[in-house]
Amino acid sequence: MFRFSVSLLAFASLFATTGCSDSKSSSPTDAVTTPTNGPAAGTADHAGGHTYACPMHPEVTSTRDGEKCPKCGMNLEHSDRVANGKTYEMKFAARPAQLTAGQPATLAFTPREAGNAAAPVPLAVVHEKKIHLIIVSKDLSQFYHEHPEYTAEGDYKVQYTFPKGGDYVLFQDYTPTGAGHQLGRQPLTVRGAAYAPVKFKNDDMQWEQDGYQATLSFNKALTPGQLLGMKITISKNGQPVTDLANYLGALGHVVVISEDTEQYLHVHPNDQADKGPAIGFNTNFEKPGLYRVFLQFNHAGQIHTGNFTINVAGPTA
Repeated sequence: MFRFSVSLLAFASLFATTGCSDSKSSSPTDAVTTPTNGPAAGTADHAGGHTYACPMHPEVTSTRDGEKCPKCGMNLEHSDRVANGKTYEMKFAARPAQLTAGQPATLAFTPREAGNAAAPVPLAVVHEKKIHLIIVSKDLSQFYHEHPEYTAEGDYKVQYTFPKGGDYVLFQDYTPTGAGHQLGRQPLTVRGAAYAPVKFKNDDMQWEQDGYQATLSFNKALTPGQLLGMKITISKNGQPVTDLANYLGALGHVVVISEDTEQYLHVHPNDQADKGPAIGFNTNFEKPGLYRVFLQFNHAGQIHTGNFTINVAGPTA
């Protein structure tokens, strides 16, 4: 599970908003560079012995075997790899510079080392891809998952057509080689007939589409600061689905985004021997509020995307 919070993204949001605000006069060379948040402070240094790291949170390390990650509960695995101490930023540019609904565009992303833009930043393959691009509408009613590919120009590009005009947020989930997970974030506005914003309010733990049904559940009350077991159970036409296929190396992927789009969690399943109908995850929430949960799973040769709404309660008086 990868978490990125508002305090580390606020500066990125400022730059991205500024870059989009003058889009009417933008030239094709305009670009937005957003600082990205890296591993948490306090990563343990290699002290001469073995190190162990969380597969989902590389910034969580220990020199002792048998410990668990305090963020997701996974066992720390033998790593002998430590974060390189560098910070990164993501340069974003669109062609055409002014995005318009219904018109194909090229979205280009260039990871850079902060303060050393000329240095190459090779990316590690994580869940079969080097960059996971998450595109959501600002109201969180729309969710898209893309994978920009490396080009001869040294950046990562993907062709994309926004279905409707309005406000969107782009997230780039990536890992520079030898470093921890990073997140780029850019809000932007797309011209054209705008989508009708949806206001989510109540919990919605059920999803249904194309004959599939999915139910979201937790093993504890949804309150911040505690490790939670999360389970999603999938059926089709009322029958349990027991033959899920992997999607990007896992039985299912979950992205959780807060209502203000400033809290981001990328959650992957726990190890399990079966192929459904239930997929187990571990997660936790740092702050109360409304969140949208987006599930992707692979069945019968197709990728399906479900969505849920949850409310994380604040501390009681």
